[in-house]
Amino acid sequence: MTQEFRAGFVCLVGRPNAGKSTLTNALVGQKVAITSSKPQTTRHTIRGVLTTDAAQLILVDTPGLHKPRTLLGERLNNLVRETLLEVDVIGFCLPADQKIGPGDTFIARELAELKAAKRKRPIVAIATKTDLVDKQRLAEHLIAIDQLGEWDAIIPCSATRGDQVAEVGELLSSYLPVSPQLYPDGVLTDEPEAVMIAELVREAALEGVRDELPHSLAVVVEEMLPREGRPADNPLLDVRVHVFVERPSQKAIIIGKGGSRLREVGTNARRGIEALLGQRVHLDLHVKVAKDWQRDPKQLQRLGF
Repeated sequence: MTQEFRAGFVCLVGRPNAGKSTLTNALVGQKVAITSSKPQTTRHTIRGVLTTDAAQLILVDTPGLHKPRTLLGERLNNLVRETLLEVDVIGFCLPADQKIGPGDTFIARELAELKAAKRKRPIVAIATKTDLVDKQRLAEHLIAIDQLGEWDAIIPCSATRGDQVAEVGELLSSYLPVSPQLYPDGVLTDEPEAVMIAELVREAALEGVRDELPHSLAVVVEEMLPREGRPADNPLLDVRVHVFVERPSQKAIIIGKGGSRLREVGTNARRGIEALLGQRVHLDLHVKVAKDWQRDPKQLQRLGF
């Protein structure tokens, strides 16, 4: 008897910097979500697609649920709640290198409310970043997770080292509904190229900058045009991108002394974009100030939130 094929949507939730994007990329086997050591990096729900012989797991990566301090924060939280109501399975990421804190308790309460809803969704608690702790600390962490709420399963993994990543994929898949395949073979994400490019630029801009910057950074791809007069076997794509910050002092940080920092951002982002598109790219970056955009509804809308 052949096993029935399963397919559906899985949402990874957790407080900021819980390893959700890294796990998404590890499960898919390719970079579809930007990662950063800075919390609150993800701003769009990105779908990574993992297809095996037995199942198709469509991963919806969400921003970290957190106590919002700005209009942007409120909108990101609403985005997560809306996503949770639409998926088949929820994976709750809790990093092993940090003790269970108020942020985790806040999310556990939200998930408990969801359990009480008409359509119950299976919730798998995932202890992430196990490579950063010893066995004793991991055991304590797993006990704390068990005491935090009612979970359908608990599983530890390390996305950076690849430990138990396949097992996480199999466990999440086992809770999916019986369904035909939803995406064709070979599809890894349904995110538009312009959004992926903007995310790669934002990831490069976030590396090695001070803590006040991540929330204040927004990236918009203004245009993507093939360079005219290029030979067919050696095309070049012109990509013009605007990087928005909230204050002139932040603009100075991004640009760096004599433009050195911006050149570095451009070089790193271009590598990622060329790998994504499979062709040469000329990246034109411009840094602009959009004063207090996180608190301004009109500017939030213009920047895609």
